Amino acid sequence: MLLVSCSKTGNKSISIIETTDVHGVILPYDYVEKEKPDASLASSYTYIKWIREKKNATILLDNGDNLQGQPEVYYYNFIDTVSPHFVADAMNYMRYDAGSVGNHDVEAGHAVYDRLAKKFNFPLLAANAVNIKTGKPYFKPYHIIIKDGIKVAVMGLTTPAIPNWLPPELYSGIEFRDMVETARLWMPVILKERPDVVVGLFHSGWDKSSEENKNDDQVYENGSAAVAYSVPGFDIIFCGHDHKIANEKIVNSAGDTVLILDGGSKSQKLAQADITFGSKKVNGKKQKIANGKIINVADFKPDPDFITKFAPQHKKINEYVNRIIGSSTATISSRDSYFGPSAFVEMIHSIQLEITKADISFAAPLSFDVRISKGPVTVGDMFKLYRFENMLYTMTLTGDEIRRYLEFSYSQWFNTMKKSGDIMLKFRTGKDGRPLVTDGKVWLKNQPYNFDSAEGINYTVDLSKPEGKRIIIKGFSDGRPFEKNKMYKIAVNSYRGNGGGGHLTEGAGIKKEELRSRLVSSTDRDLRYYILRSVEEKKVINPEVRNNWNIIPEKWVKEASRREYDLLFGIKK
Repeated sequence: MLLVSCSKTGNKSISIIETTDVHGVILPYDYVEKEKPDASLASSYTYIKWIREKKNATILLDNGDNLQGQPEVYYYNFIDTVSPHFVADAMNYMRYDAGSVGNHDVEAGHAVYDRLAKKFNFPLLAANAVNIKTGKPYFKPYHIIIKDGIKVAVMGLTTPAIPNWLPPELYSGIEFRDMVETARLWMPVILKERPDVVVGLFHSGWDKSSEENKNDDQVYENGSAAVAYSVPGFDIIFCGHDHKIANEKIVNSAGDTVLILDGGSKSQKLAQADITFGSKKVNGKKQKIANGKIINVADFKPDPDFITKFAPQHKKINEYVNRIIGSSTATISSRDSYFGPSAFVEMIHSIQLEITKADISFAAPLSFDVRISKGPVTVGDMFKLYRFENMLYTMTLTGDEIRRYLEFSYSQWFNTMKKSGDIMLKFRTGKDGRPLVTDGKVWLKNQPYNFDSAEGINYTVDLSKPEGKRIIIKGFSDGRPFEKNKMYKIAVNSYRGNGGGGHLTEGAGIKKEELRSRLVSSTDRDLRYYILRSVEEKKVINPEVRNNWNIIPEKWVKEASRREYDLLFGIKK
């Protein structure tokens, strides 16, 4: 749809700016780590104000995932539900024109996102989130914005994979439909509005592999490319969800050029599209060219008026996270979790078993590199220990499904080793097969929140064996025999229980539609709430390592752990 020629005189232009996956980084302060980040919405606003002063026409869009991350959003989601919500206040102050709905926004539940949809001074968009009763979009499907005589249509879509991660209670009455089919449905409606620019605002990542023909039974988490290539009409598509950066142009199935932009996450970048219109028309349409840029927010200081405006919220959140709830007799770190049993994950296991009375607990380190120090334990420390607002499920699995679950988990985590010098952890690697250094660091190939270990059983992980044949379960830690065909109760978070990460579906081999039948019970509140309450009741916690599982061959693992701890964290163990 974009034409590359443009008159040099009498031009009009418009800039469209996207924030995405902010995850609560509103003020220049990390309430968990007690640090000042280089970027925040406060700094983004400095740039946005400058652009608005410089240009006659600007549009500000947000691409979802604002209601999970930093404690400030959790506080206004679930703790103080009477005061105006900080996210609504901040985004209204910044004068957003439209926003999309992210999966982590849905994760907050109906009470939160329904409330915010009414408080925002702009519409939330998600054409493929459909009200089951009416068959119409639950949120607004698209929005028309007119600036300086330029009419811009913005269509919103969200990732349809939400049911793969979240309990259905959080989106009751809503179904999430295919992105391509929905875009094809609404594009003719939008074009009847005769917009000068058509924008896609998709809370879904830019995955080029999904441009190919899709299987009807496959749900694409990151379907932005499939829409961009196969649904003509879009001039610009802003992506999100995958926390990646994108700025490129593609040619779609109709031979038109589409600008693709993705602004990363946590207020670190802004994605900007600059569209210039010529004074002449071709086939009745204004000539236009669009170019993208990625703005580094760290290059701008926080807006002082923004800081002053929200100083009361900063004070209130600081008091909340610094409230002491107990004390710890030892320091625990998520770093230890990658090389064997750790007190960090053990704390999650013990509380999950305590709440559910299950036979076995599955849990992973949800934060890559955090520590909770010996001494006073605060509310903020609980956000280090448990990063997400997952419910706690009790489910049933057979002994063999439990073994296959663990085989799958450790296949995400460890390589097969043939000798002591082999690389143990699965790193992102270069063409030579060696760990790839990016920005001075090496990175794990897979997300650590998928590195589930088990508590309640004793087992060994043999890395000299191929994937799928590594786990040897010796029995329950209390002495009971472990039986392959017997059904057991397991404690697991709701993300995993709904199929997130693939442990239950790809690993244990349970069909997606069968997962709900395996659910025995669910907590009413997020697991962090119960962990926090448990610490408050105990007053003193004694972190310990149960050592109910181990990795062999021990000599190889010991040598590899020493090398790779240094490689991963830059510190000798």
